Amino acid sequence: MTTMPAKIIHRSIERDWRDVYEFAGKPENMPLWASGLATGLDPDGADWVADGALGKIRVSFVPANEFGVIDHTVTIESGLRVYNALRIVPNGDGCEVMFTLLRLPGMTDAQFSADAAHVEKDLAMLKALMER
Repeated sequence: MTTMPAKIIHRSIERDWRDVYEFAGKPENMPLWASGLATGLDPDGADWVADGALGKIRVSFVPANEFGVIDHTVTIESGLRVYNALRIVPNGDGCEVMFTLLRLPGMTDAQFSADAAHVEKDLAMLKALMER
């Protein structure tokens, strides 16, 4: 497989990075800000499961860590696995939240743009929740 085009989407948040990491890294909080998981995630062993637009999805998260990494792999019913890199990086008294969006093979320009807009909306919601 060749290297896929990627877009880094980020949002500055005026809140200590550890608070944002603690909140954003809990799968049970993701439906509050990650609209693709709005139906909620249910624990299933080491993973989490949800019903999504493409059917049942399984989400595997990296273990909690001191680096602000919330990377996760989403597996949809078709077997397609999508790796999602999500990072919370300290920036002064606040932080940067960064998501690496990969353009999957066969994805059109319109689909990639729609995915990017979706991630931007989600990060804006996370910012709004964290800056209350």
